[in-house]
Amino acid sequence: MKASADRVVVTPGAKPIMFYVIMALCQEGDEVLYPNPSFPMYESITAFAGATPVPIPLREANDFRIDPDELASLVTERTKLLIVNTPHNPCGSALTREDVERIAEIAMARDLLVLSDEVYWAIRYDGGHVSVLDVDGMADRTVLLDGWSKTFAMTGWRLGFGVLPPDLVEPVTRLVINSVSCTSAFSQRAAIAALTGPWEPVQEMVAEFRQRRDVIVHGLNRIDGVSCVEPAGAFYVFPNVARLGVPSKTVEAHLLAEAGVAALSGTAFGAHGEGYLRFSYANSVQNIRDALEAIEATLPSLPTDG
Repeated sequence: MKASADRVVVTPGAKPIMFYVIMALCQEGDEVLYPNPSFPMYESITAFAGATPVPIPLREANDFRIDPDELASLVTERTKLLIVNTPHNPCGSALTREDVERIAEIAMARDLLVLSDEVYWAIRYDGGHVSVLDVDGMADRTVLLDGWSKTFAMTGWRLGFGVLPPDLVEPVTRLVINSVSCTSAFSQRAAIAALTGPWEPVQEMVAEFRQRRDVIVHGLNRIDGVSCVEPAGAFYVFPNVARLGVPSKTVEAHLLAEAGVAALSGTAFGAHGEGYLRFSYANSVQNIRDALEAIEATLPSLPTDG
């Protein structure tokens, strides 16, 4: 979809779009469907607004993608908002065209608004990115969330934006004005330079992330007790460590203390993350290989009393 400028709100970072949209839409008695595991702010902002967060389990058997049939079964008369994230943090999964079309069918049939977090859209390895916003009939019921941090490696510049349905532009704009006033002008100048500049550096970055992905996935799958599906996007892997026989939080603590390797327990992203870890591979190939060696060397000493 080609969005007109009057539907775009620029914010200092992409997170405010989540906050403002949920605060503008949701209140006590409403339900918000969100993927679990997922970026923790979906659940916390929903609860802060007084609404009820309802998790949609992401299962390894489905490559950590939303199952549209399971999604449909969770929609109630109180469901106000559906949050999707593709490519996904922490799992690295990506929705297919069939996925987004079925999600759109459910949203239109049940009169839901969709908040589609697509901040990792450019870091996609196999096949092109697909958005629920591009499905016919979804333009007026989709909020597209994006930013410059991931695509252009501009994290510290704090630049994000939302493409909003017309009815949401005014209330979200009011929330922006009455909280942060505006996004800094010099950051917006940098954003223009990124958008109008050459795309080759982005392509080179994604190619490098693909190499790192291949190294870490191959290395994790060689370690006893660990298995890892190949992520389709972003720069995270979400390996299964359930066969190690202890809570994933115990594995996280052991790797940090004994291997010097930082990971997050999957439970940092929701209850359905138990049995998994999240590793970021936004690091050099050599450092990734060193980390894999340290993990393999120290897992045999993992305490088994949990």
